[in-house]
Amino acid sequence: MDLLFVLLFGLVVGAVARFLVPGKEPGGFMTSIVLGILGSFMGEYVGRILGVSGEGRPAGFLMSVVGAVLLVLGHRLVMKRQASA
Repeated sequence: MDLLFVLLFGLVVGAVARFLVPGKEPGGFMTSIVLGILGSFMGEYVGRILGVSGEGRPAGFLMSVVGAVLLVLGHRLVMKRQASA
């Protein structure tokens, strides 16, 4: 059940991140989920280090979205460079 929750949470975070970053995304549905899940882990980890997020704190979702947005932007940058090379 935890894996299903992580996938659903990653889907939501990935969708929010793609909504916040305008333009065409070089990737599909699965890319959004993967970037959302990785962004959630990254954002939560950084948030815990900074002391702003933790279990049951609303900053956890915000940090997850920030992490996913950074990954979406990084993914775009890498894909753009590969396409022009």
